[in-house]
Amino acid sequence: MNITPKQVFFTKGAGTHKDELRSFELALRDAGIEKQNLVPVSSILPPGCKILPRAQGLKKLSDGEITFTVISRCASNEPHRLIVASVGCAVPVEKRGYGYLSEFHAFGMTEKKAGDHAEDMAAAMLASTLGIEFDENTSWDEKKEVYRISDKIYKTTEITQSAIVSMRGYTTVLAAAVFLL
Repeated sequence: MNITPKQVFFTKGAGTHKDELRSFELALRDAGIEKQNLVPVSSILPPGCKILPRAQGLKKLSDGEITFTVISRCASNEPHRLIVASVGCAVPVEKRGYGYLSEFHAFGMTEKKAGDHAEDMAAAMLASTLGIEFDENTSWDEKKEVYRISDKIYKTTEITQSAIVSMRGYTTVLAAAVFLL
């Protein structure tokens, strides 16, 4: 039985509640995936998997459906703390090749920095399998130029959600790549 996803979309959300589990459920609701039975999977983007806009992907879901996701999540009840969750994606030029997704979460990091980091991790993992060499310690812009010059990575992207933890309990942020069969 082959259950290789044919499509994927990216979504994000945030939620706050006195209970951590409810804050997570509210973040899922904000992301539009609270009615799915989520199954976390590792970070491979299947060959030829089409990336859909969020609205189009959400329309394809059915309540209660088993839904495979690459999900990043971060929660805290420490008031005023900045939290962030991000998923990065790297797609190869070669349509028969697989891509990579990365999950990243942190405290005290901006959305921009976390998103760049997640995108960089996905690209670095794909680059290593494609034989692209670069210095891990170079800046994101320098690495992006190496990827562009190599002509082996078609595109990279990310989705990131941040929030400042509320005084009212827990705050949860999440970012997800949601696979469709």
